[in-house]
Amino acid sequence: MTSAARILIVCTGNVCRSPYIERRLQHELDLAWGHGAVEVSSAGTGALVDAAMEPDALSRLTGAGGAGEDFRARAITRELVADSQLVIVATRDHRGAVSRLYPRALARTHTLRDLAHLAAGVRDDELPPRASAREWLDQVVPLIASQRGLRPPLEPREADVIDPFRQGRDVFDTMSTQVEDALPQVLRVLGAGAGSR
Repeated sequence: MTSAARILIVCTGNVCRSPYIERRLQHELDLAWGHGAVEVSSAGTGALVDAAMEPDALSRLTGAGGAGEDFRARAITRELVADSQLVIVATRDHRGAVSRLYPRALARTHTLRDLAHLAAGVRDDELPPRASAREWLDQVVPLIASQRGLRPPLEPREADVIDPFRQGRDVFDTMSTQVEDALPQVLRVLGAGAGSR
């Protein structure tokens, strides 16, 4: 039996942005590939280990159809990065932190919004044939990376997902909007788009 595809999401505290992205992706990828085909997990570069998801992030996740009541934060490790086929980070600073921890992961590490931007350059007819989720990721991750240099890069403020930790509700709204706006293109290249089911 083919092992599950693995995606790692990284932010700082692992209580706002990365759990929100993790659970949103997991929900959609379960619908597309079946439960257990893709394992989405998250970690933080300065994780508040064992902390629950921030209530304002959790309420927005719940409103978007996700569930995070059982979530607990954990710290990023070299092993988590090494075992992941794709690493999605909240900011470009996090991309740097991941690459310092495990340099070989640099080509498969993108901010969520950079990933959406690069994915927009991948045509539907370039996506791999439907196989297992792990095989799909093996083929699509290099395809996404090949878009670097072909598309003008996003400005830094457009590439990062804002950190809402200990901020007002409006900042949590901005965070969730940034994530939700990026998800359609990301899900499309991860095999969960309308044309790939």
